[in-house]
Amino acid sequence: MRRPFAARAGALLAATLLVGAFAVPASAAEGDDGFTIEDPRITESSGLAASHQHPGIYWTHNDSDDGPYLYAVDSATGKTVARLTLTGIGSPRDVEAISIGPDNKIYVGDIGDNLGGNWPYVWIYELPEPKTLADATVRATQYVVTYADGARDAESLIVHPKTGRVYIIDKNEDGGHLYEGPATLSTRGKNVFKPIATVDLWATDAAFSPDGTRLAVRGYFGGILYDWNGGEIERKGRLDVPLQRQGESVSYSADGTKLMYGSEGTGSSVVAEDAPGGGSSAKSPSGKDGSDSASDSSGSSAATGNVKFGALAVVAVVAAFFGFRRLLRRG
Repeated sequence: MRRPFAARAGALLAATLLVGAFAVPASAAEGDDGFTIEDPRITESSGLAASHQHPGIYWTHNDSDDGPYLYAVDSATGKTVARLTLTGIGSPRDVEAISIGPDNKIYVGDIGDNLGGNWPYVWIYELPEPKTLADATVRATQYVVTYADGARDAESLIVHPKTGRVYIIDKNEDGGHLYEGPATLSTRGKNVFKPIATVDLWATDAAFSPDGTRLAVRGYFGGILYDWNGGEIERKGRLDVPLQRQGESVSYSADGTKLMYGSEGTGSSVVAEDAPGGGSSAKSPSGKDGSDSASDSSGSSAATGNVKFGALAVVAVVAAFFGFRRLLRRG
């Protein structure tokens, strides 16, 4: 979401300017599975979801001021191979997230709130993932969403890959909450989402692992991995989130071995990192049993191996402006 973030533009600009001076180029291996979004129409990629039917395809969308569109991007080329136009819904306000659930259903979260938590309701759109990739018009189902404890801003919508239940994480500088929707969304009346757990991050997106056992939550400058435990989430440690211009999205790859991190901006890059526990070469999250201090101090840890000097310099600058503590309170 651009507007709340714009208040910190000065700090981010200073940080961005330091990247060129201090950043160490990533190794070739780190970029093998990443890609750059080439479509000039995609200027504010705010959500990312790996296709369940089309290998190597990622669905994304613009934040706001675009229209009812979804884009299928081929990670091999970075080019858009299909644009879907949604019908059967109203005019999108602030689309912030996308997730794919069971039966190849795509869920789109029109859940951002540029008024800082004043919308009386937000929307979720549901549609089938097309079997053929081509520009098309698709009719979607629209659900009205409210929160049990009042309106709020949110940018993270996730659908459990086994149960199909929908969850939202609100966006709060001091940390937010995981909200659980009804077992089945209804087009009649409002779907009330209730808080069930705290999330220790200023969350900009989240993603379930393909087997539904883990939840990855990202923010602008950090991320946390949780064990799902049926919604009673347990923090396992930090995620190695790359430094990006405005990190707004995350998705597991279809096979669960990678976490794909996206950013807003024209020609933005999607960066691939090994997913903790996702395969023999995957990295473990920083820390054990919710503690990250041990790995943070170990030169052989995965986190240390991936944190570049440039990233550390940028974080230091940003921390001087508005406090890294407020981005990751218990990091």
